[in-house]
Amino acid sequence: MNNKEHICVVGLGYIGLPTAIMFAKQGYTVTGVDVKSEVVDTLRKGELHIHEDGLAVAFKGALAMGGLTFSEQTVAADVFIIAVPTPFNKDKSADMRYVRSAAEGIRPVLKAGDLVVLESTSPPRTTIELVQPILEQGGLKAGKDFDLAYSPERVLPGRILEELVSNDRIVGGLTEQANQRAKVLYASFVRGTIHCTDPTTAEMVKLMENTYRDVNIALANEFSRIAAEQAVDVWEAIELANHHPRVEILRPGAGVGGHCISVDPWFLVEVSPERSDLIRTARRVNDAQPAFLVSELERAIGPLAGVKAAVLGLAYKPNIDDLRESPAIEVVHLLRNAGCEVRTFEPYVPDHIAAEGVMACETLPEAVKGVEVVLVVVAHDEFKALTAAKLAELVGKPGEAGFTVVDAVNILPREQDGECRVVRLGVGK
Repeated sequence: MNNKEHICVVGLGYIGLPTAIMFAKQGYTVTGVDVKSEVVDTLRKGELHIHEDGLAVAFKGALAMGGLTFSEQTVAADVFIIAVPTPFNKDKSADMRYVRSAAEGIRPVLKAGDLVVLESTSPPRTTIELVQPILEQGGLKAGKDFDLAYSPERVLPGRILEELVSNDRIVGGLTEQANQRAKVLYASFVRGTIHCTDPTTAEMVKLMENTYRDVNIALANEFSRIAAEQAVDVWEAIELANHHPRVEILRPGAGVGGHCISVDPWFLVEVSPERSDLIRTARRVNDAQPAFLVSELERAIGPLAGVKAAVLGLAYKPNIDDLRESPAIEVVHLLRNAGCEVRTFEPYVPDHIAAEGVMACETLPEAVKGVEVVLVVVAHDEFKALTAAKLAELVGKPGEAGFTVVDAVNILPREQDGECRVVRLGVGK
C-alpha cells in the first residue's frame, strides 16, 4: 500500500475526523464522509465541530497539504474506514443502524482490490455477520475480491491525537492478506506495536478493555457508598489501600459516562446474557451512582424542593466537551425531578441546556451567585483552584454556613471545609 491510495473515512466524530487527519498528514488522499450536512459544511469552511487538544493545528496542517476533502456521500476509494457511532437502544441492546448504513453506502462503490476496515466499537461477530454480508450483496466476496478487517480505536478523549500515534493497535483481518494490508495502512502513522488477529477476537478485545475499566470503577463507587455508611473517608482509604504492591483502586465519582465505558459492556451482556452477571451488576452500580450522590445531598440538607443549586461540570470526564452518556447530566435531571432550581456551568460547552427549565450559565460566578447548593461534579482543571472560601465569596455568603458544597470528585482542599457545609462523596466522618 502506498500513500497515493484514496482513503474514505465514514463518520467524522471524535474518532473519524482525527483518523482522517492523520492519514491526510501522511500524504494520502482522504475524503471524510458524514451524513450531517452541518458537520460537512463546518469542515469545508476550515472550522471544527468538536474540541480536542491539538486538533485545530493538525486540521490546518492537513488542509494545507491539499489532500483532505469532505462529502455527505460515500465516494469511490481504495480503502474505506467505518468510524460511526454505535449507541444502545432503550433495552441496552446495540443500535447498529449507523454501521449498517455505512456499509450500505460503501457497497455501491466497492470494487475488487479494496480494503474495508470497521473501527466502530461493536458486539462480537459484527464484522463477519453484519458488515460482510451487506458488502457482499454487491456481488464481490470478502477475502477473495476485497479485504475486510476490524481495528478498534483505543484512545483517551483529550489525548486522541497523541494516543492514535503512540498506542498499540489491534487489527483483526478476515484473512492474512487483510491483516497485512491493514497493518501497513496504520503503520503509516502508528508508532505503537500493531497486533494482528481475527475480526471477532479484535471486537472482543475492545469490549474487554472498556468492561475492565467499568467493573473497577463500579468497585470504587461501591466502596464510596460503604464508606459513607461506615463513617470512613473513602479517599483516604483508597490512598492507603493503593500502597499495597498489587492493588490499584480507581477513583469513585458521579458515575460513568462517554460513548465507550458506559456503553460497551452492554454489548457483552447482549451476546451472552447468562454469563455476564458481574458485567451487568457493574453497569447497574455505575448507572445508579448519580442517584446516590443526590441522595447524599438530600440526607445532608433535607428535602430538595425549591432549593437553588448550581452544577459545575457537565462533560462525562475532565477537560473535554463530550457530553455523551454523562452522569453529570443525570445529576441535573435528578435535581430537577426533586424540585430544585438548577443552573449549570460547563466551561467547554457553556450554552448546553442539560434539562428543561435549567439555566446554562456562561461563567462560574453567574452560575453560583445566590444559590444554596453547589455541586462540583467534574474535575475540570479550572475548578481545581476553587476552595470553600472562594465559593462562599462567589455565592455571596462569605463566612456564613448558609450554603452547601457537594464535592463529588475530591477536588476542594480539606482545610477550608469550615467555610460552609461540605458534603464529600464517600466521606462518612
